[in-house]
Amino acid sequence: MTTPTKGTTQAPASHGQFDLLRERRFFPFFCTQFLGAFNDNVYKNALVILLAFHGAGLTSMNPATLVNVCAGLFILPFFLFSATAGQLADKYEKSAIIRLVKVFEIGIMAVGAAGFLTQNLPLLMVALFCMGAHSTMFGPVKYAILPQQLRPEELIGGNGLVETGTFIAILIGTILGGVLIAVKPDGALWVSGAVLVIAVAGYLTSRSIPYSAAPSPDLQINWNPLSESWRNLKFLRTNRTVFLSILGISWFWFYGAIYLSHFPSYSKEVLGGDEHVVTLLLALFSVGIGTGSLLCERLSGHKVELGLVPFGSIGLTVFAIDFYFATPAAPPAAVQGVLDFVLMPGHWRLIADLVLIGVFGGFYIVPLYALIQSRSDKSHQSRVIAGNNILNAAFMVVAALFAIVCLELGMTIPQLLLLTGLLNAGVALYIYRLVPEFSMRFLAWLLIHSVYRLRTRGLEHIPETGPAVIVCNHVSFVDAVMIMAASPRPIRFVMEHSIFKVPVLNFVFRETRAIPIASAKENPAVMEQAFEAVAHALADGDLVGIFPEGRITNDGEIHPFRPGITRILARTPVPVVPLALRGLWDSFFSRRDGTAMTNPRRLALFRSVELIVGAPVAAVDATPAALHRQVLEMRGDWK
Repeated sequence: MTTPTKGTTQAPASHGQFDLLRERRFFPFFCTQFLGAFNDNVYKNALVILLAFHGAGLTSMNPATLVNVCAGLFILPFFLFSATAGQLADKYEKSAIIRLVKVFEIGIMAVGAAGFLTQNLPLLMVALFCMGAHSTMFGPVKYAILPQQLRPEELIGGNGLVETGTFIAILIGTILGGVLIAVKPDGALWVSGAVLVIAVAGYLTSRSIPYSAAPSPDLQINWNPLSESWRNLKFLRTNRTVFLSILGISWFWFYGAIYLSHFPSYSKEVLGGDEHVVTLLLALFSVGIGTGSLLCERLSGHKVELGLVPFGSIGLTVFAIDFYFATPAAPPAAVQGVLDFVLMPGHWRLIADLVLIGVFGGFYIVPLYALIQSRSDKSHQSRVIAGNNILNAAFMVVAALFAIVCLELGMTIPQLLLLTGLLNAGVALYIYRLVPEFSMRFLAWLLIHSVYRLRTRGLEHIPETGPAVIVCNHVSFVDAVMIMAASPRPIRFVMEHSIFKVPVLNFVFRETRAIPIASAKENPAVMEQAFEAVAHALADGDLVGIFPEGRITNDGEIHPFRPGITRILARTPVPVVPLALRGLWDSFFSRRDGTAMTNPRRLALFRSVELIVGAPVAAVDATPAALHRQVLEMRGDWK
């Protein structure tokens, strides 16, 4: 839970992500980051077009080489300064850092404007390098400030808005930079004025960003970028889930870099399109990313829903494959403009594929950013983001080298894009195999968005950190999956060993480290192993879930709670969180009218189910009888 800090008050929770745009704790920051990304792309694209069309008047270097030099200059600061930027963002108050970075941007744009007005290539290149440094310094603050200003249930929505704003800023900035530099004869003047005005506007919005306390004010800065970068990357590996999530984010930037960098060639050589068709492709991809990012909050139920990540990666591969097969075999005889391109029915499939690649990219990237924000050590959060930025930059460089090699080997651009989509499937399977929580949450997410419609109340009662025991009534074979899908934290369930062995569900339970248990009469050794595993899990700070009835109900009633909970709390006295499931008694997975999962008439789609979470109960008060009464009261008459 966000705590009030100097200069801020704790506002009531927003009802939706767009409500954040009315909040001072978010809107000024959103505007500042939007204007920063916008200015980056106005300047970069104006410079690239200037070099492409007028490079001969500035230098003897080949224009294509100059464009690659620009790309390298912009990305180089991410390797040089990310580690330092992360340390500064952890050591100092973040709103002050943002204001200093925005002042720096005004100075950079003054140098860049002078370069445009005097057609001075060294000045233009210095400004481009400094803009890369500006983005490097802003990156760790950009993502680390969100968990300080937003509540956990707002993280997905806030990140969705930030990602949407970033891609829209990239799109509009790219278009505006190209349009302004092409104005005859004063294009350089228009670009110079625009970048200065945008930089000043970014500084003005930054002045309203609320105070965000430094998490590690006593941190000693290591100014050596090489040693600190290496130390950052080593630290990332200490949290396996966060590290693999960062690898997943970096892979997305590899994937995106391949597509974005080859839109011009794809448009010209494959589609026979002009420059405006390139802009259209970029717009479709950006709109897709923005749409997917905004949909994340609705699909995730206001929590960090890792189940969306596999869903996103499936779409990135499926629609990349379809994009390849939708590509025309040969370009048209005449160059096409946007209208010609859109009016050809054969291109509608391409358009849909490109938008959907963007949408599923949004599903993929937003939960991963929210995950590293919510699960990384708060005192190292900015340095974790800095490490993420280093890996992102490295993957983008590798993407460029990978594309060069593939094209040199004779691969066509459509084949390169197809190969990238296929590689995405392999990378996804590798990551999900190493972190089963992703695949488990995906299966649970599918369950509650197809067979059921799950509503929740009181999820805030589940502790954000630390050990606790979760107790719930036992209605069906999917109770644990439903609770896992709703919980913002992983839960290790203790379950009857015969249910643990149910096909398909067994995969989920094994991958989530569920603890099988048997009765003392049936198998005392398994029972003792289960209690030992519970004690170790609680000692490690995990959530442990149990169904104290000891069996699935066969009459819809909540049966007396067994004394196992007393034994658990006697050894490890931790809070107990009571839950009540409602609406599952009449489902396909319950034992109503006999054996479960045998009556297809009960397999109704979109059945309403509710999960109610009660306030934590202290261990001393958590007797089986007291917990039974509370769960029964929360469930009420709806079985």
